[in-house]
Amino acid sequence: MPLIVSQIRTNIDEQRERAVTKALSLLGLSERDVKTAKIYKTSVDARRGEVRFVSSVIIELYSAKRERSIAEKRENVKLFSPEPLTVSFGSEPLDGNICIAGFGPAGMFCALTLCEFGYKPVVLERGAAMDERVSAVERYWSGGALDPRTNVQFGEGGAGTFSDGKLTTRINDPLCSRVLEKLCEFGAPEEILTRAKPHIGTDKLRGVVKNLRGRIIELGGEVRFLSPLEDIEVQGGRVRSLTVNGSTEKCGALVLAIGHSAHDTFEMLMKNGIELVPKPFSVGARIEHLQADIDKALYGRLAGYPALPPAEYALSYRENGRGVYTFCMCPGGFVVASASSGGSVVTNGMSYFDRAGKNANSAVLASVSPDDFGTSPLSGVEFIQRLEARAYEMGKGGAAPAMMTREFIGGGTAFSLGRVTPTYPLGVEPGDLRRLFPDFVSESLAEGIRQFERRIRGFSDSDSVLTAIETRSSSPVRIPRNDSAAAECCGNLYPCGEGAGYAGGIMSAAVDGIKTAVALMKRYKA
Repeated sequence: MPLIVSQIRTNIDEQRERAVTKALSLLGLSERDVKTAKIYKTSVDARRGEVRFVSSVIIELYSAKRERSIAEKRENVKLFSPEPLTVSFGSEPLDGNICIAGFGPAGMFCALTLCEFGYKPVVLERGAAMDERVSAVERYWSGGALDPRTNVQFGEGGAGTFSDGKLTTRINDPLCSRVLEKLCEFGAPEEILTRAKPHIGTDKLRGVVKNLRGRIIELGGEVRFLSPLEDIEVQGGRVRSLTVNGSTEKCGALVLAIGHSAHDTFEMLMKNGIELVPKPFSVGARIEHLQADIDKALYGRLAGYPALPPAEYALSYRENGRGVYTFCMCPGGFVVASASSGGSVVTNGMSYFDRAGKNANSAVLASVSPDDFGTSPLSGVEFIQRLEARAYEMGKGGAAPAMMTREFIGGGTAFSLGRVTPTYPLGVEPGDLRRLFPDFVSESLAEGIRQFERRIRGFSDSDSVLTAIETRSSSPVRIPRNDSAAAECCGNLYPCGEGAGYAGGIMSAAVDGIKTAVALMKRYKA
């Protein structure tokens, strides 16, 4: 059983393989003891004014007994025991297809896993296939009309298609390795296997998603685009049929991988007696700095050093029970228009694989809960829709409202752009963002930004700009499910991923998709 040796530090001008040599030396191992040794994960540590790479190294010895002995005696050393995907197969017959509503990370990995074990699911994606979707989004970003069917939120790959393609997660699930390996199999850069904070970039992610779809079809699955889940028929505590594009078809089991922005689908589910509960989420704005300023603040005199990636951050602050934090930080990225319906403004962040843009951006968010917006199932949805409509009005029907960060926290309203040029593609309109948010959100955001200034010098100034509004960081509802992954209120309905309230990013959604597939296979025969 291989060893993982962590906390191996190397200077930024050393070859990466030097970490392996240091790990072997630390353990007193020679080449004749070692079957294989390679870097497992690497990150940048810019704390304490010193910038270094910190790696973990995976080492397999010829002697398993010696591996166990080393792991027992050494700090920062543990045995590595990857858990294979364990699948058992049920005997219950399916009265119709396994249908998967949504082809974002959860739906993709649910469908792929089912197909790999001989099942033939039907995927229903409300948006268009990748190439058509990209064209629709680019027309919108160039000033054309928003397509409510196909946009940044809806279409092949889900909302993550127009993002940084970040693959970081806090869930620490062994299946994360499987997700990364599958992404590499379909064309993602192999470096995602060893980076502590891996990302694909929206440009490369698009090809990966298309290749994954090709494998699903090759294995007998079906993927239908522009096929929204319009209605369901529930009888006797089971989904009996679906309505898609006006046509009704039988359904043996339904996976709801609908994403966090399917507000109309939430309403349809409620109408049909599916239990939804409101859950906490967050709202805020995108903050933009010069990437060079972030590099300087975090790397100091080593900013710009060729071996270092563009600097990134993750900040959080909590006071009186309300959290403020940065989310989806995009080094060298862009703020993008992400609305999915007319009369609204929604922002998100995106970057390409090279992260070569001039600006860095991140969401700065404050948490909100049912105590703030109401306890009925769709209160959170209504809260979001009101904020997005207000942002549309402040942006005068197209642009996004924006404000200098220093004015937002200082109580002023002057808008005078300096070195930072906002990247929102439809332009920005100066506005007082304190009038956009409820007071408790504005006050929390302002205090959080002040606290972040203590961590990153210049965070609240440096000509930085806030562009609003960010509302789609997670779903405003959860669909309760039991230990078998089925909805508590409906025996063959499987809530899955972000939209159902069980994930918060590409990785966790993909893992939840795999687990949902395993639950389906445990119950139903192919």
